[in-house]
Amino acid sequence: MSIVKKPVNLAGSSLTHSCHACAFFHSKEEEYRVLMPFIKEGFEEGDRAFHIVNPDYRASHLERLEREGIDTAAAETQGQLEVRTWGETYLQDGHFDQYRMIATLLKMIAPDNAPPGKMSRNIASMAWALEDRPGVNDIVEYEARLNQALPEQHDPVVCTYDLSQFDATVVIDIMRTHPMVIIGGILQENPFFIPSEQMIQELEARKASGDIRPGVTE
Repeated sequence: MSIVKKPVNLAGSSLTHSCHACAFFHSKEEEYRVLMPFIKEGFEEGDRAFHIVNPDYRASHLERLEREGIDTAAAETQGQLEVRTWGETYLQDGHFDQYRMIATLLKMIAPDNAPPGKMSRNIASMAWALEDRPGVNDIVEYEARLNQALPEQHDPVVCTYDLSQFDATVVIDIMRTHPMVIIGGILQENPFFIPSEQMIQELEARKASGDIRPGVTE
């Protein structure tokens, strides 16, 4: 993994290299408790915050940030905070296209979007995959392909999952696609991670066998 511009404190660990992590939580309260220090530190350091949220919760997400002393209106005006919804990202035109989303995400988290000498702290809610929309079953393949597409040196990308909503088999597959994992509120190197090429081959084999569980392209 590659060295980032400076150490970053995330979920009880000091992160000193590029990070694509899946973060598993049992509730929104737990999610905010674990990730808010990472978010606040970013604002204190002058970093950019890029968040993708459920459109129904955008207002409440901003309220959470404001309760932590973050002037969200000023931050959005200055370009330090960007909050996008699923409809603007994962579910454009009402469906999920993994290749389009990878291209979209790479543009949104590009280093040039952050202030000079600063980084972008990127958090994305993945509950859009629970929607009854075309293409959402591609989520595992998307996560695997994202690993291939991310630059060698990239700023932190944290994909959040609610364990109370996702099936256990999907959770296991999701875990295998991320080099790092946050579980129990702690960030750690993921011992279950497998190379993207191997994961994609496995998904293709499932598809050929007629296995259409979530995470397999239909």
